[in-house]
Amino acid sequence: MASEDRASADRVAVPGSEREPEPAHPRVGDAEPDRKLEVTVYLRPVSPLDWVDHEATRPPAQRRTLSREQLASAHGASQDDVDAVRAFAAEYGLEVGDVDVGRRSIVLGGTVAAVTRAFEAQGLGSFEHPTSGVYRGRTGPLTVPAALAGVITGVFGIDNRPQAHPHLRFHAHAARATSYTPVQVAQAYAFPSNLNGAGQTVAVIELGGGFSQADLTAYFASLGVPAPTVTAVGVDGGSNSPGTDQNADGEVMLDIEVIGAVASGASIVVYFANTTDQGFLDAVSTAVHDTTHKPSVVSISWGGPEDSWTRQARDQMEQSLTEAAALGVTVTVASGDNGSTDGVTDGKQHVDFPASAPHALACGGTSLQVQNGKVSSETVWNDGAGGGAGGGGVSIEFAVPSYQRAAGVPPNVDSGAAGRGVPDVCGDADPETGYTIRVDGAEQTIGGTSAVAPLWAGLTALINEALGTPVGFLQPQLYAGATQTAFSDITQGNNGSYHAGPGWDACTGLGSPNGTALLQALGGPRRRRRQRPGTTGAGS
Repeated sequence: MASEDRASADRVAVPGSEREPEPAHPRVGDAEPDRKLEVTVYLRPVSPLDWVDHEATRPPAQRRTLSREQLASAHGASQDDVDAVRAFAAEYGLEVGDVDVGRRSIVLGGTVAAVTRAFEAQGLGSFEHPTSGVYRGRTGPLTVPAALAGVITGVFGIDNRPQAHPHLRFHAHAARATSYTPVQVAQAYAFPSNLNGAGQTVAVIELGGGFSQADLTAYFASLGVPAPTVTAVGVDGGSNSPGTDQNADGEVMLDIEVIGAVASGASIVVYFANTTDQGFLDAVSTAVHDTTHKPSVVSISWGGPEDSWTRQARDQMEQSLTEAAALGVTVTVASGDNGSTDGVTDGKQHVDFPASAPHALACGGTSLQVQNGKVSSETVWNDGAGGGAGGGGVSIEFAVPSYQRAAGVPPNVDSGAAGRGVPDVCGDADPETGYTIRVDGAEQTIGGTSAVAPLWAGLTALINEALGTPVGFLQPQLYAGATQTAFSDITQGNNGSYHAGPGWDACTGLGSPNGTALLQALGGPRRRRRQRPGTTGAGS
């Protein structure tokens, strides 16, 4: 066992691991030193994935992608690094759990006291969250022995404060809302009607709640659409737990029902974890690297203001999304439901993460009107502070990616600095023009950008089926100009500090999709559209 007075000169901080206390979360006690916990340690890759963005400029059929086995071999963790962490764990009395070379992750377990000692966690205590109860928190950076400098890139699980929330909005008076089934939205956006996503697997990340098979069976029967195959996968102790949180249940059912209605032939795999940064990161990396289900699309409808995350968490998430790109996996992410502030009350504008990650396809929100099965009008979703608005703006954490250099992304309205523009694309998100969804035995009208991420995930599954190859990291293709006819440019409205206008904007990105035109732009065949089953026009 290492001495507790080991000289700090023998240790280095894990880059970006600093945690700050939350002023609104009072300390209510000390962390229990004998309580057991598990932390996920992420390691550096053997070699970087620098070629990913270059490959993504090619048409999907011409891209070089990797199998999951190839990714693990060429860009996973090295055995030397794994052995070094094993030795560190033994020195500090920690148990070594799951080791995943492909994900570059090692699970270490021990008491709170042992883990605190191993990583020199500071300010450990119990804190009260306003809505989620008591959590274990810390302040300052984590450290590791100097011999592990650069080897360990992230340590997650010591601090288990809630990190993310779902981006959905229930309509308060569903009977008075204009609502559409996902099938009707897909028809309005001209999704290819002779495809069903057969052969594709869509992963869905959920940080709470659950689904009821009885509800899914009843819902898809009401649409006249075959019910998709839905499988639950638990991560870090997460599980399919319907009935404990209606808000989280609404998120889970919204995601599954939108994807299943749009791409009924695709398999859906739901990865359940908790709302901590550890749970979120582990769920995403597990889905991306899953050699059993092998998803070609990942849909994420959870997030939080990007500067509420530690840098180590942002870096690890972006690394997982870059690995997804190397595998040919598209990751669609909701951009948030609180306009340009992302719900932060500091008087500044914030974008949501992981939507702001450069390798995430950020999905913003509109208010959609449909007549006779076609879009009659579409504006930025903005129902005010109480009703929600589509998230979007300019990142303060990520530089302008190469695919956006010619998009006209404006400076951040607060800092004047350049940054990654959010969102990339959009779709119907206004609960006033929301989706008819079945949750916990009852029909609800639900909106939010949580609906747009699975909508785009379903469309991507259809396109993958048609092309016979995954489109993967889409942004370089979408911003290249050849796909301009595949979008309806939204030019009316604002999300707070940013306004819609011709071309890309920080409210609705490039616009809402014309699915058939997008398939053609990406190399698909030109086919005559047929009416999708269950498309009889907008409901109310």
